[in-house]
Amino acid sequence: MEWAPAFLTIGALFLAGLGADALGHRTRVPRVTLLLLLGIAAGHSGFDLIPEKLQAGYAPLSVLALTMVAFLLGSSLSGKTLRKQGRAILWVSAAIVVITLLVVTTGLWALGLPPGLALILGAIATATAPAAMEETLRDAHAKGPFAKILHGVVAIDDAWGMIVFSLAVVVAGMLEGDGYSAHVMTHATYDILGALALGAVVGLPAAYLTGHLKKGEPMQIEALGLVFLTAGLALWLEVSFLLAGMTAGAVIVNMAPHHNRAFHQVERIERPFLMIFFLLAGATLEIDQLWALGWVGVAYVVLRIISRLAGGWVGGGLAGMDPLQRRWVGPALLPQAGVAVGMALVAAQAFPHHAALITTLTIGTTVIFELIGPMTTTIAVRRVQQG
Repeated sequence: MEWAPAFLTIGALFLAGLGADALGHRTRVPRVTLLLLLGIAAGHSGFDLIPEKLQAGYAPLSVLALTMVAFLLGSSLSGKTLRKQGRAILWVSAAIVVITLLVVTTGLWALGLPPGLALILGAIATATAPAAMEETLRDAHAKGPFAKILHGVVAIDDAWGMIVFSLAVVVAGMLEGDGYSAHVMTHATYDILGALALGAVVGLPAAYLTGHLKKGEPMQIEALGLVFLTAGLALWLEVSFLLAGMTAGAVIVNMAPHHNRAFHQVERIERPFLMIFFLLAGATLEIDQLWALGWVGVAYVVLRIISRLAGGWVGGGLAGMDPLQRRWVGPALLPQAGVAVGMALVAAQAFPHHAALITTLTIGTTVIFELIGPMTTTIAVRRVQQG
């Protein structure tokens, strides 16, 4: 009987998700935004309807859902796509990360924050939201070169962001006189290189199996096994499950003769996990955090928006994108979520005297960017597709 409320809540959440899906089709509001709003209404900031036991399951569910997303994003890094859109993907991702770091850091420093703290917040601002981006692009039926560029940018954007964040922690530690930063840098290097190696180790045999197994149930079991194995090994080895999943997907799409089968199977099973993921993500967001941010929060949001617009414009120009795509690629990349929160938690450990501001700012602004980000992504995709 003690699990009855949890099962009843899960059933209600699935039905609510279907309602959000239908409402999204009628109102053209992104389903991700609607799911997050429903989650906020049902969580602590709303009517507090979700049992604690179910909320406790959010952490493993998020790892599973995000590993699926990373696996699918890796499929966007095929040799064919990179030959056609590789220049745009690399230039846009690099420009957005660098310009975001510079604009947010410089802006917050000019407004009075210590340089080390401003640098950390600038590095956190480089992160995006893979799950929200992937789901929004799917709901918008995004096709063509622009959609492939966005998929590719999201796939490698957080990898650049993690590298930049690791370096920023080291520099901030020097500015703050904190020796802990060297340990963070060492761990971050292991995190990135270990994840890439793990993805290759999982992806190589998976690529062989994908070319030899038949369609149907065995393929679905294979896809599930691949996702759980990647997530489990990444957690056990303490490396990035996002980078591991992305690498495995990239290896399979480039080496498997029938690679589409595995990705189609993951797409089929991914949707219910993502639905609960976004609903519970909304439920865990604390709206009260927004009111505690003050001018620092407002400045962070404005500076990040400006930097995304500028980064997309500069990167698109360097990549030779057409003017319409160049204008909208920045707004399409506004969502920010779990990766940024993870960075904030690491930074809070490295700089405990700034922990309250770092975590409050990141979690609070996550609410804003997760609500407005999918909408700007949807608008950008539609404007480009309409020409």
